[in-house]
Amino acid sequence: MSILNNQTVIDAARKVGFDLIGFSEFCMLAGEIENLKKWLQKDYHAGMKYMENNLDKKADISLILPEVKSVISLGINYYKDNKFSGLENKGKVSQYAWGKDYHYIIWEKLDKLIQNLKNIDSEFKAVSYVDTGPVMDKVWAVKSGLGWQGKNTNIISKEIGSWFFIANIICNSEFEYDIPAQDFCGTCTACIDACPTNAIISEYVLDANKCISYLTIENKGEIPAEFKGKFNNWVFGCDICQDVCPWNIKFAVEIKSPDFSKILYKEINLNQIMTMTNSEFKEIFFESPIMRAKLKGLKRNAGFVLEKT
Repeated sequence: MSILNNQTVIDAARKVGFDLIGFSEFCMLAGEIENLKKWLQKDYHAGMKYMENNLDKKADISLILPEVKSVISLGINYYKDNKFSGLENKGKVSQYAWGKDYHYIIWEKLDKLIQNLKNIDSEFKAVSYVDTGPVMDKVWAVKSGLGWQGKNTNIISKEIGSWFFIANIICNSEFEYDIPAQDFCGTCTACIDACPTNAIISEYVLDANKCISYLTIENKGEIPAEFKGKFNNWVFGCDICQDVCPWNIKFAVEIKSPDFSKILYKEINLNQIMTMTNSEFKEIFFESPIMRAKLKGLKRNAGFVLEKT
């Protein structure tokens, strides 16, 4: 029996900077994998073919850690109440990418947290992920009670809305488990109604082929002409479906931690992007999530926004 308990983990997680902490018991994700397969078969993942990989591990995390007993789900708030300028020559960046790449920050926190827990319990074994591994991070976040999956497919917390990053620790300790979060979207369709490209094709179903976030980040091809004039100056990601969510409007909490408070890349001059060299791009966006789009992608996005029609 592990000497770790819920409160010990909660205290340790909060000490390194996590805002939401929940616990769920290991189980097979049979139904969830079937839903994922149906979504993939409809090609709603667009060019993100990597999502087809490791379905066996996504269904059964004991293939990652054979001794698994529990999943500790963690959330870290990144919301900043900071408005855009509204200038036509500015390209907007999704709020999660306003500063340093969150992976670097959260990986460090996870390493520190796991080491601290190992110092308390030398038998503690764990593997952690921040949306880059073969783990259904949103599924575990819901099972651990962090929040429910909204109609825009983001996880929404009753306490802080949906502006938070998710991390999961797969471990060999047992805990008292949280009740999966209840869905509080109700009859609201604000996110569906507000999406300018109709990417949320039905409640809880997102077609990445139409999503501005996908089209400006993961997409390696051209942006379909049908979306001209609909990007609202977004050049890296999009926050529209979160901006209009009543849970965010009412309950989003501005961060106090310095980890994500520094704003570096909220808006980018569109003309500057079009004339930027590769060396300038790498220097300006060093350690930024914007690096994922590469200069070629960022120029494509800026050019698409500048064309308008």
